Amino acid sequence: MLRVAVVGSGPSGVYTAQALVQQSLVPDVHVDVLDRLPCPYGLVRYGVAPDHEKIKSLQNNLRTVLEDERIAFIGNVEIGTRGLTPARLLGLYHAVVYCVGAARDRRLGVPGEDLPGSWSATDFVSWYSAHPDAAPDGFALADARSAVVVGVGNVAVDVTRILSRGAAELQPTDVPHAALGALARSGVREVHMVGRRGPSQAKFTTKELRELGGLPDASVDVEPSDLLLDPGYADPSALPAVNRRNVEVVRGWAAAGDEASQDAGHRIRLRFFLRPVELLESGGRVGGVRFERTVPDGSGGVRGTGTYEEIEAQLVLRAVGYRGVPLDGLPFDPARGTVPHEAGRVLRDGAASPGEYVAGWIKRGPTGVIGTNRPCAKETVTSLLADASALSGRPLAGEPLRVLRELGHEPVQWPGWLAIERAEAALGSSLGRRSVKIPDWPGLLEAALEEGVQQEQSAVQGRQPAA
Repeated sequence: MLRVAVVGSGPSGVYTAQALVQQSLVPDVHVDVLDRLPCPYGLVRYGVAPDHEKIKSLQNNLRTVLEDERIAFIGNVEIGTRGLTPARLLGLYHAVVYCVGAARDRRLGVPGEDLPGSWSATDFVSWYSAHPDAAPDGFALADARSAVVVGVGNVAVDVTRILSRGAAELQPTDVPHAALGALARSGVREVHMVGRRGPSQAKFTTKELRELGGLPDASVDVEPSDLLLDPGYADPSALPAVNRRNVEVVRGWAAAGDEASQDAGHRIRLRFFLRPVELLESGGRVGGVRFERTVPDGSGGVRGTGTYEEIEAQLVLRAVGYRGVPLDGLPFDPARGTVPHEAGRVLRDGAASPGEYVAGWIKRGPTGVIGTNRPCAKETVTSLLADASALSGRPLAGEPLRVLRELGHEPVQWPGWLAIERAEAALGSSLGRRSVKIPDWPGLLEAALEEGVQQEQSAVQGRQPAA
C-alpha cells in the first residue's frame, strides 16, 4: 500500500487526492487529507462570496471525492504545532503533498496602512465567510459613509458587491448572523474601487464585473477621463477576449453617466490610473486615501505624474493579491512566495526531496481560477507516481491517527464534519434562515468533537459482552 498525506482540503488538495486514487499505475493507494480547520473545502467554503451560490455548489463535487473509501478527511490538525513537523509527518506517510495555498495578503507599503479602519480584503472576506480566525466584530461599518477598495480583481469586486448589497439580499445565504446584522447597520453608501492601471489590464472577470451593474439598490459610475488614458479603450478589438469584454462593460457604464444614480441607495465608483501613496488619518482612524495619478508607460506598466487626488473613506480594504506563507521545516522562496519545486517535487538545496511534493498556490503562486488547480495537481501526482516504487518500500513510524493523538492533536474526521453541517442547519433553523455558518472555533469544535465522543462511546458499548 502507498500511504499519502495531502495537507490542505481546498480544491488543489482534493484534486490531488482524486488524481491519486483514480490512477491505475500504482494499486492500493490510501490518502489522508489533512487540514488545520475542522471543516473541508478551503477557499470554496471560506473565500467564495455567500451570494455566489453556483460557485459554492462546487462543494458538492469536492464532497464526492472526500467520501471515497480510499480517502480520509482529518481536520483540526496543524503542521508545525505539537511536534508535528514536516519531517515527523513524512515519517507517517510514504509521501506528503502540501496544498496549503497562499494565506497572506499583499500589503500596499504606504504610510497609514495600519490605521484603524484599514484592512485587507482577505480579512473582510474571512469575516463575512465565518472563518473561525476572523475578528467577529472588527468592522465598524455603522460609522463609515464611504469605502475605498484598492484593487481591480475578483476579490475587489466581491467585497465591493457585498458592501453595496442590502442585508435582505444576503438573508437567504449562509453569511454568519453577526456579520449579517453588521451589514444591515452599515452606513456605507459609496464604494470606490480603484486600480493603478486601466480597465483593459484589470484582473476581474467579465461575469463578476457585470454583477455590479445588476445590484437592485446600487448604481455604477465611471470617470470618463480615467478611461481616456487606457491604450485599449478607444479600440478594444485588439485586446484578448476577456479584457475586451471588460472594456465594453465599463464603456457602457461611462456612457450612461449619472442617469441611474439618483435613486440608488448605494453608489459604486470605478476609478482607474490612481496609485495609493498614503492613507490619511482623521480622528485617530483612517479618513481617506491619497492617490497619485498614473499614466501608461508604453511598456505595459504605469508611471506616476506627480498629480495627486484624495478620496474620503472611513473604511479601506486592500485587494492587491496574496502571498504564500513559509512553513517551518519546508524550504521557501521569499521572492516568489512559493516552495521551490520541479514538476511538483520539493527542492531542498536544489535537489528533489524524496517523498515531499507541492500543488496549488504554494507551488505556482496565487494565479488562475479554481479549475486551474486540476492540471496543477495532475502534474504533481504524475511526479509522485513516478517515484512510488522508491517511496513505498520505506517503513513508516506508526498509525497516523494514533500518533496525532499522542502528540496532543484532536483530529476531526468526516463524521465530525457532518456533525458541524447538522449544527449549522439547526442554527439557521433557529434564526428563521437556511443553514448559517458557525463563525468561531469553540462552536465548530463543540459540534465536531461531540460527535467523536459519541462514536467512541458507541464503539466501546459495541465491544462489551451482552448481559
